[in-house]
Amino acid sequence: MMKKLALQESITFPRKPTQSTAECWFDDACILDMDYFVKTISGIKAKGVRPDLIGSIIAHYASKWLPDLSSDDTEKGPMNFEESSPESVTASWMKKRFFVETLVGILPPERDSIPCNFLLRLLRTANMVGVEPTYRAELEKRISWQLDQASLKELMIPSFSHTCGTLLDVELVIRLVKRFASLDEGARSGVALVKVAKLVDSYLAEAALDTNLSLDEFIALGAALPSHARAMDDGLYRAIDTYLKAHPGVSKQDRKVLCRLIDSRKLSPEASLHAAQNERLPVRAVIQVLFSEQNKLNRHIDWSGSFSGTRSPNPGLEPPARCLSKREMNSQQMEIKKLKEDLLRVQSQCIAMQMQMEKILDRKKGFFRWRKLGIMPSFKSTVSVFEKIEEEGEGEVTFARQTPMDMKAKLVRGRTPPKWRKSMS
Repeated sequence: MMKKLALQESITFPRKPTQSTAECWFDDACILDMDYFVKTISGIKAKGVRPDLIGSIIAHYASKWLPDLSSDDTEKGPMNFEESSPESVTASWMKKRFFVETLVGILPPERDSIPCNFLLRLLRTANMVGVEPTYRAELEKRISWQLDQASLKELMIPSFSHTCGTLLDVELVIRLVKRFASLDEGARSGVALVKVAKLVDSYLAEAALDTNLSLDEFIALGAALPSHARAMDDGLYRAIDTYLKAHPGVSKQDRKVLCRLIDSRKLSPEASLHAAQNERLPVRAVIQVLFSEQNKLNRHIDWSGSFSGTRSPNPGLEPPARCLSKREMNSQQMEIKKLKEDLLRVQSQCIAMQMQMEKILDRKKGFFRWRKLGIMPSFKSTVSVFEKIEEEGEGEVTFARQTPMDMKAKLVRGRTPPKWRKSMS
């Protein structure tokens, strides 16, 4: 009786309860039967107690009666279904199912009133005992509201379906992530989106080890979030590389589809170096990574040109927050100088190759011009003709420029018999 009076007095005053008062509430609540507990929670709600405090009472009560819902595996309450009732397995199973469905029915409707990890443990137990689909849908909806607060350990819910071949319930996580992504921008912040993206990448890296995980499920979960959710794609690249290791029989076309999830511009230098040497990736993906790194290097060289001057090329660019030391400045300048020398060397080689190509094209143009006129010049034949003219011809040999008609006339005169020449004279 004294405990009930203490409970009513603590409910009446809306001030923040102390630690001893909260523990008193928990102890009083845990000794109640399920029906009395539901009535007590209804009375607490009617008194206007904060929803987060009601959620704490429900979580504490559930972990005492059902140790599977406790965050600490070693914490075993004095009262649970396995120890308190020497009934058959089926009866204990049905009692767990009723217990979970009752807990879902009395959860406060406000967001963030129940910790997300507790909801995930409750969903795992609900899937294990086979609760009604309406209760499961309610839990999935509440978890999707605060998915950014979930941990990887609690999200790795095993699959209890006989039709699913994977160890983890990947389809459940896909539904949770898609529902979170479909929330309004006012309901989810940008920070929450980034946290969920990191959580999804870590989950994919763990689920990729399962040889029964299909490519469609992997792609559906990897593409469930928008592209701006990931500032860096290193985690997604690690998951894809893990999947390709565990599934060596993936075809070349499927590898291409898988690598389309990665934005090569969002890879860190370490991940880009690993991707450039990764034989499991298709050639096109490796070329994209190399091209992105070249563009980054070119932008770095253009920006670093401001070190040689006193002003930045971008007048709106603010100075860095931390001043670089002299040693760092010298090492950066040496690296930039080396990059500039390499760039000049490549440019000079390109210019030399271009000049050589122009010379080859000029020679080819001259050859085709002679061929178009129908004259194929030969050095030996021309020399022999001139020698014959000098031997047989009379008079002075002029070295003036000669046309083809003059050469033909001299050849005709050289072939004329002497008698015919004397009669003509």
